[in-house]
Amino acid sequence: MKGKLEPSERQKLIEEGKNLKEGLVTLEEDLLNLSEELQREAQRIPNMSHPDVPVGGEDCSVLRKMIGSPREFGFPIKDHYQLGKDLDLIDFDAAAEISGSKFYYLKNEAVLLEMALVNWTMSQVMRRGFTPLTTPELVRSSVVEKCGFQPRGENTQVYSIEGSDQCLIGTAEIPVGGIHMDSILAESLLPLKYVAFSHCFRTEAGAAGTATRGLYRVHQFSKVEMFILCRPEESDSYHEELIGIEEDLFSSLGFHFKTLDMASEDLGAPAYRKFDVEAWMPGLGRYGEISSASNCTDYQSRRLGIRFRPEASSTNPKKGIGNLAPTQFVHTLNATACAVPRMIICLLENYQQEDGSVVIPEPLRPFTGGLEVITPQSRYKK
Repeated sequence: MKGKLEPSERQKLIEEGKNLKEGLVTLEEDLLNLSEELQREAQRIPNMSHPDVPVGGEDCSVLRKMIGSPREFGFPIKDHYQLGKDLDLIDFDAAAEISGSKFYYLKNEAVLLEMALVNWTMSQVMRRGFTPLTTPELVRSSVVEKCGFQPRGENTQVYSIEGSDQCLIGTAEIPVGGIHMDSILAESLLPLKYVAFSHCFRTEAGAAGTATRGLYRVHQFSKVEMFILCRPEESDSYHEELIGIEEDLFSSLGFHFKTLDMASEDLGAPAYRKFDVEAWMPGLGRYGEISSASNCTDYQSRRLGIRFRPEASSTNPKKGIGNLAPTQFVHTLNATACAVPRMIICLLENYQQEDGSVVIPEPLRPFTGGLEVITPQSRYKK
């Protein structure tokens, strides 16, 4: 085109250039669609599983430990739904009118109980070297996906914000996992241990029936979550540390519970191995999950781009370009320290008394202003 050309030849080249440009736009659109399709397919591939993970459905999960024993009651017991109503602690009816089913108001001492559970749990976990966080509760859909969750689809548990690329979080694991996104960490910083308080939002798609009565499955709740980023060779030991912290917390509150090594079909996409804690809920007449601890290895960190650079040593003399060791992906782990509604279920049902009152466990009393017993008769006495 820069040379001397006949007008007809120049016009022919101009037309050819236009066609190339239009063809390029079409190819770019095709590439984008193919990339998105490939990404969707890739997200369906879960993490590998630990060699010791039991294979099969939830019934194949293996009991790791049984702690405590069920309390013996010498009187007819109530479930937390009835206790909450009788003691004026929980209002499901008003919440259903205002927000819909699976929402609730906490009232009176139940509000103090929630705050006590959160503050006590945070203080206990911080003592073990965890850095406290509060997190954003809206995150980008891409971060949700990188953490291994599906923000869209028929049975998604994620609330998406219409007209935006943001979602409400279902767990603080997501914003905490993203705090070091696209970072190369110094090895000396590892492990990074966080304990985060947040509100959580879940659609609970497909959840129905008596197993979800009351506070057991709700759309919004408060939760304290532990999260660790560590070297790959240390993730198994930190997984044991996390389940150990959970066991200590629930034992301190006097709960009877069991821990399970969950079977392969019960593992979410990111989990390499998952330990669940199921506590006895006498009013519901069954064990209910109150916590879990998952080792996600590098499943999340690869997607989030979280790496560390090993420091050269006598045991690790490897050097890369520019005399630096090549980077590695960190391993991530998460564990629930306190999911407030299910903890309240356990407290109300296990500590109910024959006169209809509920005793508050000793560890929580300093966080409730010294309150020892929940009873409406003495609520407003001075």
